[in-house]
Amino acid sequence: EAAAAAGVKSLVHMSALGADAASASAYARSKAEGEARVRAAFPAATILRPSVVFGPDDGFFNRFAAMAKLTPVLPLIGGGNTRFQPVYVGDVSRAIVAALDGGPHAGRVYELGGPQIYTMREIFMFILGEIMARRLLLPVPFWLASAIGACLGLLPRPPLTLDQVRLLRRDNVVSPDCPGLADLGIKPTPVEAVVPGYLVRYRPHGQFSRKAY
Repeated sequence: EAAAAAGVKSLVHMSALGADAASASAYARSKAEGEARVRAAFPAATILRPSVVFGPDDGFFNRFAAMAKLTPVLPLIGGGNTRFQPVYVGDVSRAIVAALDGGPHAGRVYELGGPQIYTMREIFMFILGEIMARRLLLPVPFWLASAIGACLGLLPRPPLTLDQVRLLRRDNVVSPDCPGLADLGIKPTPVEAVVPGYLVRYRPHGQFSRKAY
């Protein structure tokens, strides 16, 4: 409302893939509510919905690499079949800049994903390969993960919540009929071009460890 009142010409709102007012997840519902409020106050706003964002300080690949350093078992919630389409933080930044030009981007929704789709199991295998570790991947059914998440959610800083389990019931990939990075003139960066460079620190001897090819 303040932006509209000030005469701002272009507004970009960062949402997330999976934003859905009817979702069982409070997070997904909150993203949908945010989009609706922005659209009501600034109809020409451009909405960006990224998948999992990766980069040197991300909370995704780093989180699971750190977890793999501490535990011999990694849980595969729902069997590890949930699909993700990780998108590079640099590409998201470029998407914001492109969307700020307004014009054809005004009032549109863009879903941002990388060039490759991975299951959670594939992501864990990739991480373990990069940090040179072997861990047991333990499938955990959704019903059990939900119970665990409900209990852990009572902690001050829970490692898993019921809402996160609910999110994992739905794939986190872009819709084929929704515009994306290509429509903003951006070529997506693959995970393999960036992530190995910052997962090196999780190897047994850090940068001095060398993978066998």
